[in-house]
Amino acid sequence: MTEQKPLEPWQWPEAHWRKLINQVRAGRTFRPPSWPGGARCAFALSFDSDHETNELRDGGKSIGRMAWGQYGNRVGVPRILKMLERHDVKATFYVPAVAALTYPDEQRRVTAEGHEIGIHGWIHELNSVLPYESERDLMMRAADALEEITGVRAVGLRTPSWDFSANTLAIEKEMGLLYDSSLMADEDCYELLLEGEPTGIVELPVEWVRDDAVYFMMHRFQSLRPYTPPADVLDIFRREFDAAYEEGGVFQLTTHPHIIGYRSRIWILDELIGYAKSKPGVWFGTHAEVARWAKENG
Repeated sequence: MTEQKPLEPWQWPEAHWRKLINQVRAGRTFRPPSWPGGARCAFALSFDSDHETNELRDGGKSIGRMAWGQYGNRVGVPRILKMLERHDVKATFYVPAVAALTYPDEQRRVTAEGHEIGIHGWIHELNSVLPYESERDLMMRAADALEEITGVRAVGLRTPSWDFSANTLAIEKEMGLLYDSSLMADEDCYELLLEGEPTGIVELPVEWVRDDAVYFMMHRFQSLRPYTPPADVLDIFRREFDAAYEEGGVFQLTTHPHIIGYRSRIWILDELIGYAKSKPGVWFGTHAEVARWAKENG
């Protein structure tokens, strides 16, 4: 009996490709007419505190790359927290459980200073390569670990590397999460649909253009090389903010303590926050606050 070869994508029947497309979709848009205090624009700043898990998640053992991760804890996060305190701005930190267990005092400080901590996987694993049982177990254990360390139950999740499996949304729904921040179907908040059905979960969308890693990430043994001057990155982020302000929507930004936390880069955020504060009607909120307001008022 001849083994049948799998079909090429151009040979797929319509029912098959439609099923793939409809696994997770954007539903209704949540764009409130105004933000808290009558503000016209929401500014949602986030930091992915990956630390050593960037190396560990692929089975890496590089002492040099783990030292880079430790920089995020030793220098990056304290520098970021000092800047946020100076501007009186609250942000969201997404933390893999392994990073949180390595640096529990960091997470307690972040929470004590009024910032949000969100789920970011167990060891920064890729969800799309995991069987359902493993993905569910890791997400549940990660949420429990963060709660045990901080005393606060996380209400939002950002998948590591924004890697979303066919099971991720169903697991998030089972966990009763308020929001996700891993997908890119819009610039405003929207409701996530699971196989065409509303989930009640808000997506606070991300995008690579609003992420510091694509401009500065470095891996000497791969093709990753920083190529964008910090002033150009500020210009990109500022233009994204200006458009969000003009439209009355959300400006969401993703950065990493071990990337943005350097002396020659932290000023990008300092300048950007100062610029946003110079305009009337900008509300700074954590991702949970933005998602909740958008859902309740959009």
